[in-house]
Amino acid sequence: MARGTILIADDDTAIRTVLNQALARAGYAPRATGNAATLWRWVSQGEGDVVITDVVMPDENAFDLIPRIKKVRPELPIIVMSAQNTLMTALTAAEKGAYEYLPKPFDLSEVVAVVSRALAGPGRRPRAATTDMDSEELPLIGRSPAMQEIYRALARLTQTDLTVMIQGESGTGKELVARVLHDYGKRRQGPFVAINMAAIPRELIESELFGHEKGAFTGAQTRTPGRFEQAEGGTLFLDEIGDMPLEAQTRLLRVLQQGEYTTVGGRTPIKTNVRIIAATHRDLRSQIQQGLFREDLYYRLNVVPLRLPPLRERTEDIGDLVRHFLRQAAREGLGQKSIETAAIERLKGHPWPGNVRELENFVRRVGALYTQDTLTQQIIDQELAEVLPKRSTSSESEPKDFSEMVERYLATYFASFGKELPPPGLYDRVIRQVEHPLLSAALAATRGNQIRAAELLGLNRNTLRSRIKALDIRVFRTPMP
Repeated sequence: MARGTILIADDDTAIRTVLNQALARAGYAPRATGNAATLWRWVSQGEGDVVITDVVMPDENAFDLIPRIKKVRPELPIIVMSAQNTLMTALTAAEKGAYEYLPKPFDLSEVVAVVSRALAGPGRRPRAATTDMDSEELPLIGRSPAMQEIYRALARLTQTDLTVMIQGESGTGKELVARVLHDYGKRRQGPFVAINMAAIPRELIESELFGHEKGAFTGAQTRTPGRFEQAEGGTLFLDEIGDMPLEAQTRLLRVLQQGEYTTVGGRTPIKTNVRIIAATHRDLRSQIQQGLFREDLYYRLNVVPLRLPPLRERTEDIGDLVRHFLRQAAREGLGQKSIETAAIERLKGHPWPGNVRELENFVRRVGALYTQDTLTQQIIDQELAEVLPKRSTSSESEPKDFSEMVERYLATYFASFGKELPPPGLYDRVIRQVEHPLLSAALAATRGNQIRAAELLGLNRNTLRSRIKALDIRVFRTPMP
């Protein structure tokens, strides 16, 4: 007996065939059509337990059809497929009431798993706040598998008020992601307030966050509201949360636990209603072990962890990013420019330690310096030669090997405690700090292929998998070139 009837709508015969076969093998009863009209007829007649539909069909766009389906059958789960693979596609699918968004090409096992979840739980998720979505001005750029995971996560998170922890290297776009969560979320009518913990003197952070009363300290001439008060009803983005001093961490934890705070020098508790989004480029687990970050605060902030991949893990997005930055430069009066395919390929081979921010600055500089309408590989080669790090002429200043690097780091680490000793457990902390980047680098080099990474590291595959789980390493699979 079939586990449920799955209605499929896609004008691509091959897609319909593979979905039919995969769902039938999984024990479902699939029915497929190549147009929206037939799908609507089936749904309106009460047929089907789950819908899987492409966005673009010959007679109607699925984003126009979904609201009609939700009106007559609000609990029917709708899974949307699309080859457009942009953030706006994912956000629009969520806004229209889709249960899930799957970018093409998709993994058939993932489709079957999503269908199973849809049948097991409620079909209707909370709708995202409606907004005008300009497909030409995407807040995030890229169609790589790694970015598709980000888009799908953002589409879900805009429908909630959950606290999010964004982790990623400098330049990966952490504030952009925070703004997406705000601008397309339930609090978009409220303010978005950002504060960078690394940019504020330690002694002023509590005053910046919570405000202060007149006379609270020398120079406090008037009452000044803090960022929590400014963000009331909206979103507070705590950037570089790993740089927050422990005293401020304690006060922030109290706010998250009790939903209220007091200003510096104040006595009356103030209720707060803000969504917290935090971000860091640091390994907070390592900082917890070093006694630099509160573990209880970490779990309060890390309700939904979101890791942004560095540019080297999504080099297939470089072409789209470069063309986007060139269009931006043209709108700013720098002239319309194009770029050769060979030049794009050359850019893909660069490590980009500064990630998307570095690439953007590079493209803007090249666009401004060269008058040619087309950026060639020769131009890119010449400019990349200028940005590659120069080797130091003094061999004494650079460590000779990895062992010396660790030795220097440990000397600095011990010195930072003055006459005191670091917290106990130093051996495990150091091993974890080395192990995490080592495994991450191996997985990045093998594009998330754990079998190849295990071979590269000389580890048993099961050992690698257990260490990935223990170290909470996110693995992104991308096709090998």
